[in-house]
Amino acid sequence: MPCEETRAPHPQGGPDGHRAAGRGHRRLRARRRLHHDPPDLREARLPDRPRQSQTGRQEGGGRRRPWKGPTTGPEAAGHGKSIVFIAHDLSNPGPAGVAQGVQEAASLLRWSARTLNGQGTPEGYRSAFKEALARKPDGIAIAGFDPGSVADEIKEAKAAGIPVIGWHSAPTPGPDASPDLFTNVTTRVEDVAKISADWIIARSGGRAGVVLFTDGTVPFAKRKSDLIKKELATCSDVKLLSYRNVPIPEVNKRAIGEVRSLLARFGDKWTYSAAINDLYFRHTAAALRAAGKDGAGAPFNIGAGDGDPSAFQRVSAKRFQAATVPEPLTEQGWQIVDEFNRAFADEPASGYVPAVHITTAANSGGAPSWDSEGYRQAYREIWGK
Repeated sequence: MPCEETRAPHPQGGPDGHRAAGRGHRRLRARRRLHHDPPDLREARLPDRPRQSQTGRQEGGGRRRPWKGPTTGPEAAGHGKSIVFIAHDLSNPGPAGVAQGVQEAASLLRWSARTLNGQGTPEGYRSAFKEALARKPDGIAIAGFDPGSVADEIKEAKAAGIPVIGWHSAPTPGPDASPDLFTNVTTRVEDVAKISADWIIARSGGRAGVVLFTDGTVPFAKRKSDLIKKELATCSDVKLLSYRNVPIPEVNKRAIGEVRSLLARFGDKWTYSAAINDLYFRHTAAALRAAGKDGAGAPFNIGAGDGDPSAFQRVSAKRFQAATVPEPLTEQGWQIVDEFNRAFADEPASGYVPAVHITTAANSGGAPSWDSEGYRQAYREIWGK
């Protein structure tokens, strides 16, 4: 529901009263948009008012959600399986966190798991994939980059009978035919974008000046930021001040200059930021601090992924990041191993897609991640471990 100003008769205060009434209607509509969404998204978008369970405990970031993933599947393949995990760039905490989960789950099954660094470039992805193929693994995972950049290598893997699994690699979760991915592990990017934009709209009462950071070299990331932009545009008084393309491998070098330039151009009009990855706010904090900004004040920053532990720390401490939409990174590493096990057994992918959630200081409970409660035990039971 758009949060445009609703026309109303002049209240007793005349035109000034009319403007005040309009602001009230905008705020009301900004809040109403949240209450027309599914219950799980409603709760996530209202993090400052956590829901109480019957036992009185708050249900939110501080209380991990129960496991809703697969409970059945093939027993673990025999010892000695090998998988290679190719990360977009190991400076990117999303793929790095998933890689840790893959290593942990593979170790339990007595499989070998090797992580390669794609270094954030198409040449790096292709080089890492060729190295993976040379190792003749049983499976290859690619994380955080466009599979089209390694389409020929994926065809070679398929010809060799090596399944390829993506993480944040295709537009949607699940199997992908072009290029051939056994499955793509991710939340739904549409949900992540919508929940992020709607948080800004609701928190600002429908009146925000927003800077949006993206990585145009990664189609998955660019699509996410385009969806955020589209959702922000449904509210006429939310202004997109600047849409900044800063590739993730360049963030640490460019962040300070970007912040200085934005502050010079927009000053206090810059009240909110959204980024396709929490990493941006790790590096913008120093420049905002140097400019005399309050870590708990504007601009209020929300990371639309990936929820690594450092992002949780910034959010909980109110240090230049107000919210994150976290991925269950370690859990998704375990999911990737489970999906490989299904591929090895000639069974279909699990089809599991984690729900989205917003973490703020009000609901984080000091937690360092957003993994489901009991996911390790669930996978152990499936695998017979």
